[in-house]
Amino acid sequence: MPPKGGRANFASLVGAVGDNSPVDRKRTPTPTKTKIEPLEGQLLADVPVDQLIANPRNPRDELGDLSDLATIADRQLQPGTVVSRTAWLKLWPEDEDDIGAAQYIVVNGNRRLAAAQKYGRPGLDVVLRDSIAVDKGEILWAATSENIDRRDFDVLEEAKAVELMVSEFGSADAAAKKLGRSKGWVSQRRALLKLAPELQAALRAGDLAVRQARSLARVPLEEQVAAWEAAQNPDPAPEADAEAPEPDAPQPKEPASKLEPVDKVAQALKRLGADPDVLAAAVRKHFTDDERRKLIDALELR
Repeated sequence: MPPKGGRANFASLVGAVGDNSPVDRKRTPTPTKTKIEPLEGQLLADVPVDQLIANPRNPRDELGDLSDLATIADRQLQPGTVVSRTAWLKLWPEDEDDIGAAQYIVVNGNRRLAAAQKYGRPGLDVVLRDSIAVDKGEILWAATSENIDRRDFDVLEEAKAVELMVSEFGSADAAAKKLGRSKGWVSQRRALLKLAPELQAALRAGDLAVRQARSLARVPLEEQVAAWEAAQNPDPAPEADAEAPEPDAPQPKEPASKLEPVDKVAQALKRLGADPDVLAAAVRKHFTDDERRKLIDALELR
């Protein structure tokens, strides 16, 4: 209490609250800062790599040689694309154990993440895109569209990704439209999944051409390997018959009326001596865009 007749010092009264005072003597807690959630499309700089995890639904089987990304230890040229943990688990709650404590799932940029881990970069720049987590198909499309046509994305990985998209979007037509590809292209890629395991391995190794693989895919599964081996080791030509005409002797020609349209065109091209460049120029000059696309699809399906 201040001396009688004296003036009270306000500072001295701050802690002097009596037992019967209506003033709460408990100290008012300091308000805590509200956590600000990142916004859609926001660039998140240097997100620690232990908060990021590679897409567990990535259509790629292997990430390939990462040596071309060794410079990521010093600089990152392009940010990755991520989906938040919350948005991802709404679509795939069964992935919770795979995701662990990671806060973001990398949809585009899984090779960059792997390179950062390999070459010692502590954090990555990423862009948050929860808008693609509206359904499973959109996420699959985002992951697939980045990889298609990459040199290190082999054709079987491409085929598996296309098959997943057909399943998610409900039809081959819908998947083709989403990918911006023709229905023939989608059909060709899906056909490769019908190959025997031995032929798939040969296709990956580059020992089997894609065009030949598409033809073999139409052969019954149990006959495919034998058909491939037969194509690689054709039977030797039979010995020439004594009565066979001399090599230089003119061969009889079928009457033009008996030739199929395809044979007629082939003979005409042969007479003209048209090479592929000349033929391509003729097609560009006389065919419409739609006719050229149909021609490309027809060539790939043969």
